Amino acid sequence: MEHGTPLMNEPDTLALRRGFEAEYPFASHFLDLDGYRYHYVDEGRGEPLVCVHGNPTWSFAWRNIIKDLAGNHRVLAVDHIGCGFSEKPQRYAYRLEQHIANLARWIETLDLRKITLLAHDWGGAIGLGAAVRMPERFGRIVLFNTAAFRSRQIPLRISVCRMPLFGPLAVRGLNAFARAALTMAVCHPERLTSEIRAGYLAPYHDWAARVAVLRFVQDIPLQERHPSYATLVQLENQLCRLQSLPMLLVWGMRDWCFTPAFLHEFQTRFPNAETLSLDGAGHYVFEDAIEHILPRLHKFLLP
Repeated sequence: MEHGTPLMNEPDTLALRRGFEAEYPFASHFLDLDGYRYHYVDEGRGEPLVCVHGNPTWSFAWRNIIKDLAGNHRVLAVDHIGCGFSEKPQRYAYRLEQHIANLARWIETLDLRKITLLAHDWGGAIGLGAAVRMPERFGRIVLFNTAAFRSRQIPLRISVCRMPLFGPLAVRGLNAFARAALTMAVCHPERLTSEIRAGYLAPYHDWAARVAVLRFVQDIPLQERHPSYATLVQLENQLCRLQSLPMLLVWGMRDWCFTPAFLHEFQTRFPNAETLSLDGAGHYVFEDAIEHILPRLHKFLLP
């Protein structure tokens, strides 16, 4: 089998879906990336919508958008290596550059064109990173509480997870980062049923499975000496390549991580972008306000 080719559906994700099958009823697909399985969902037909998640989520976060839009579009959602149902190697280059390269290779392998990018959290830098490298394949962009430029803002509750010893024990040992997000990243935790909570946590069930959750936290490039700093600077400088594309910014205004200041930075860089600001929503804006997001997406996606 050649690397970089799609693999047949594999049944081993069925056991991991127990307890939230109805929430995530999608077939699993895999791409072989240099011997590692890269999982993705591929539902519906039409122009592709590519959904790119952040940390500590996975393609599960896009489930309501996939269900709603797959009737008129081809909706694809990836799991980064180390996340979701993708393979979780313990020794791997869990850096921004590697995640961008993986996504770009997947796009090229599936020969996706006229892509509408939907990206959240780390998915913004990863998805936009791919878009600036192959802008001819992208047609529209939708961003949800994210960033793709330098910032020295880092909340204390994330900063402590970067501390030696404490960070690995909390993030990988206790699953504190993913568990805390189920209350800290939403304004309406009552919306998260036991099935939804199970879905978010299922792929991160033990120390080994949480490797990328920690590595994403450690990969936030705040200083020039950080290994991913140059990648982020390059992305920031190339965002102008996307200014001609229609863009929708969907923002939970009560996000304590990607605050409204990040929204304003995107609005400055993309003055023609549309904005849907949601005052009663937090970082997991798609959980707090999906009933407001879906109608706006349908309108934005009209030919």
